[in-house]
Amino acid sequence: MDTEVDRIISHGIAPMIAPNGAGGVAVVAQIGGRNLFFNYGFADNSEKRPITSDSLFNVGSVRKIFEATLVAQAVLRGELNLDEPVAKYVTELHGDYIRQISIGQLVSHTSGLLLPTDHPPWPEQHFSLAGFYDALNAWTPSGGEQPGKQRIYTHAGYILLQLVLERRYGAPIATLIDRGVIAPLGMTSTLVPERGPDNQAIMSPQFLARAVQGYSLHGEPIGLPGNQQSYFDFPGTGQMFSSARDLAILLAACMGDAPTLPSPASGRGLGRELREALQLTQREEFRVSAQYAQAMAWEIESPFGVTIVDKPGGLDNASAYIGLVPERKIGLVILANRGDVHPFEMARSTILPELARLLTPKPQALGSTARQ
Repeated sequence: MDTEVDRIISHGIAPMIAPNGAGGVAVVAQIGGRNLFFNYGFADNSEKRPITSDSLFNVGSVRKIFEATLVAQAVLRGELNLDEPVAKYVTELHGDYIRQISIGQLVSHTSGLLLPTDHPPWPEQHFSLAGFYDALNAWTPSGGEQPGKQRIYTHAGYILLQLVLERRYGAPIATLIDRGVIAPLGMTSTLVPERGPDNQAIMSPQFLARAVQGYSLHGEPIGLPGNQQSYFDFPGTGQMFSSARDLAILLAACMGDAPTLPSPASGRGLGRELREALQLTQREEFRVSAQYAQAMAWEIESPFGVTIVDKPGGLDNASAYIGLVPERKIGLVILANRGDVHPFEMARSTILPELARLLTPKPQALGSTARQ
């Protein structure tokens, strides 16, 4: 089976490998609790530093899974209600539309909110915190959108969700993510660092040495290793960094595979509340079409008779993907240090369906006798 998995992964990843050698890809396929790691290309082409399973990538919007998990934990504890208006916690909001938006609509991308920073053509404008409040208060829908009535992907909505969590718990979002998800799971290479003046994440020298260089379509470096990007100029709005090895821990946790996780006896691991929260984030919140639905951060697709629960992320110099086929206990992480590749396309159309078919039990031939 390992040989067949290798073939499926190699075939699916091949289009993401740059002919000019700029950049690379780290992959982990999790099958029945086992992790299979695959690494291609360079973390830094100029140094010929190879990609490894411990290379640190900017995972972009994959971070949203962690914030959704914090919301789910708060709901399970009775500390937040999905129907509560965000203005209850972010009291600076008083606009007619924004006051109608609930926490549940933010976490499921159904608020209708859409700022220029959410879609191309990308604007030059950056928001200070005060400017963000002003934009939200002034915002009105242009196409008849209503809270809870449609699915519109919005980065700004999750920036606002970050503020809700920070206000509710009186701590920075990086602390909340670490305390609620990263530390309990024993993920030692996942962090939400602050941005430095050159947009390089502020990390320890040990972490920075593992950070990949990001590349453009034509192979030019974009930013320094550890590059972060944001239209929001206030703390906590940069991206998360992680490795394939660390995200394999999250895969296992999302599928409830406790044996692959650190022991709860050590004070870390997949406790009942975190297990339930991770499952809650994967529950359908809004049906978009017959084959597509939105959960808390996660997206749900059924392209070939296989249900895939996944989350893509990306910038102009980084691409990330994490996906699950829960009923087959299959997980997949793809991390690339180029922004012109789209891992989710190959994951959804080829890699995960083929892995699922590989693990589908073969029907027993008529007339055969099962051996006890």
